[in-house]
Amino acid sequence: MINSVNVPRVTAEAGRYAMLKERLLEQVPDIDAETLADTLEGLSDLRDMLAALLRSALEDEALAGGLSLRLSDMRERHDRLETRARRKRQLALATMVDADIGKLTEADFSASLRQGPVAVEIVAESHVPEDYWKPQPPKLDRQRLLADLKAGLDVSGAALAPGQVQLSVRTK
Repeated sequence: MINSVNVPRVTAEAGRYAMLKERLLEQVPDIDAETLADTLEGLSDLRDMLAALLRSALEDEALAGGLSLRLSDMRERHDRLETRARRKRQLALATMVDADIGKLTEADFSASLRQGPVAVEIVAESHVPEDYWKPQPPKLDRQRLLADLKAGLDVSGAALAPGQVQLSVRTK
């Protein structure tokens, strides 16, 4: 059993496995698939190495999933803190305006009211002239394209590609 996953060793063993398989097929051309597989398994650690590699991948995926949850929780906390800070500033602004306090000077900070720059307020978006609108580049609708191709429609410039071999690893 391999304790640590060494990617160069797995790659080297895969090359060794292919070479052994080729030699066996040359020396015993009529060997059946089961005997070939059993013989290769006895001569190579590739299956054990692959199992260790996949266990390591599963562990990495579990760690990444845990970190993803933690990051999500931290992002939510970050957003709550930003919202709370924004509300506190809005309350301070409204209170300073209502109480006619133009400046507040403390040992660790100072706050003052000032007039902000002019801003655009849209009162009727549909009446804004076309010159002020930015055209958006078209975006390919891949899902619709895939659905149409699967339905047998001929779409110029696109075709269904054969599915690639994928690795499925299930855990209990």
